[in-house]
Amino acid sequence: MATTESTVLQFSQSSNSLSAKVHPLVIFNICDCYVRRPDQADRVIGTLLGSVLPDGTVDIRNSYAVPHNEFSDQVALDIDYHHNMLSSHQKVNPKEVIVGWYSTGMGVTGGSALIHEFYSREVSNPIHLTVDTGFKNGEGTIKAYISVNLSLGDRQLAAQFQEIPLDLRMVEAERLGFDILKTTSIDKLPNDLEGMEASMERLLALIDDIYKYVDNVVEGHVEPDNTIGRFLAETVASLPKLSPSAFDKLMNDNVQDHLLLLYLSSITRTQLSLAEKLNTAAQIL
Repeated sequence: MATTESTVLQFSQSSNSLSAKVHPLVIFNICDCYVRRPDQADRVIGTLLGSVLPDGTVDIRNSYAVPHNEFSDQVALDIDYHHNMLSSHQKVNPKEVIVGWYSTGMGVTGGSALIHEFYSREVSNPIHLTVDTGFKNGEGTIKAYISVNLSLGDRQLAAQFQEIPLDLRMVEAERLGFDILKTTSIDKLPNDLEGMEASMERLLALIDDIYKYVDNVVEGHVEPDNTIGRFLAETVASLPKLSPSAFDKLMNDNVQDHLLLLYLSSITRTQLSLAEKLNTAAQIL
């Protein structure tokens, strides 16, 4: 009888025996880096540090963000920054090694395979951690993946991300902090001008409240409070006596200085970005 040979699609490794445990500090670091990300960045990626426990569980204890630029089909990482940060961390805690990388957002994206390939050269079988910093419906979705190669015989066809069990253990104090973080999440920290605008609006609202209180006391609608009156008198007396024109000049000079600093910082950021792209292009060539 003639025998027929068949080639079977198979995965090169299984994720059934691999699991991960992440500490709350890692999640807090990721959320902090996300709200401080550059204006043009949609997500944040970074390196995960930790160790592998005797039972095979990957213990993720620390992390740091890595600057990057994403294009349509390319991802540029600041490799020098990554290696410098790793060296600095290992001087403090040499037991912490690279165990994977993280990204913000829901699930795996198109550029994740390219980034995972880089970390595969840094460590064997890295963990990919995704954190939903949007906290949709008041919940933060945190998942862990590993890359599994799909092969046809001896030929590798593609790589697939498979989810693995993830344990997020927190004590009571950490759980309370995480719950507060989910309910008060913001997408982006305000820049200097937005922060100044919000402070001025808050100041004007407080001044309006003081005006209303003083008018109500003068008209007899509110019982006067000597403590509040004494505090208001001391506050007014501490203000410098400036004419409106002198105050306007002082305010305009400070605003011009502030705008000049923003302009210089923008030029510096552009120069650094250009140098990063040239360095990445030189490494590719």
